[in-house]
Formats: sequence, structure tokens, C-alpha cells
Amino acid sequence: MRGRKAEIRALDGALSVAPRCPSWMPKHAKAEWARIVPQLVADRKLAAHEVQSVESYCLSVARIREAETIIQREGITYIGPDGQPKRHPATAILKEHQEAARRLLIELGGTPASRGKNKGGHAGTGETSEFGVDI
Repeated sequence: MRGRKAEIRALDGALSVAPRCPSWMPKHAKAEWARIVPQLVADRKLAAHEVQSVESYCLSVARIREAETIIQREGITYIGPDGQPKRHPATAILKEHQEAARRLLIELGGTPASRGKNKGGHAGTGETSEFGVDI
């Protein structure tokens, strides 16, 4: 499909308080959560229903780091049973998660191109629900 891409708009009811990072996340995912979530909340670009996308993005970042560590330690190729060099399976994991992280970051308005399209949500009434969502 050609033409202009739709403008990304956050919904009213953006979170006013950063949600806690899930305890089950790996170390690198937690670090990415701490880096990105406060800014998304400050810019009013994160609603409660989008938190799962942030979780997925942070997990992809962690998997990228894990795959890269494996590749650095074991190399980008290995010798297969037939004696021929083969791509290390971690390269496929790396590629999958790089693509996923890029797509999710665009959805969240975290790339230069998508940043201008995501204008953020309207400020709520100042009252928040128990989930930190403006009502």
C-alpha cells in the first residue's frame, strides 16, 4: 500500500504513573524497562493496554543481548556434521528479536520517524484509578 502512513495517536487515559517492572523479567529486560517506561509515561505515550507491548519490547532487547553474547563467545558459524560451516542458531534468534524490537519501538513512538507521529494523550482529570490510569 502506498501513500502516507497513519499518524500514531495515543489514547486519552495515558498512564500518569510508571507501572512497576514485572519481577519475572530477565536483567537486561528490567534495565530497558527502567530506561524507556518513565519517558513514555512522562510524554503521556503509554496507556494501560499498551504495557504488554512494552514487556515484549523489553524481552526482545534482553534476547538480543543474550544472542549476541552467545555469538561473541561461540562465533557466528560452526562446523556442521557434514564438515561444512553453518550459521550459528543464535544468529536467527538475534535477527528475529531485532526485527521484533524495531517494530515494537515504532509502535511505542521510540524511533526518530515515529516520534513526531505520536503526539501523546490528553491529560486526564488528575484522578487516577488503582492502576495508575487517569479517569
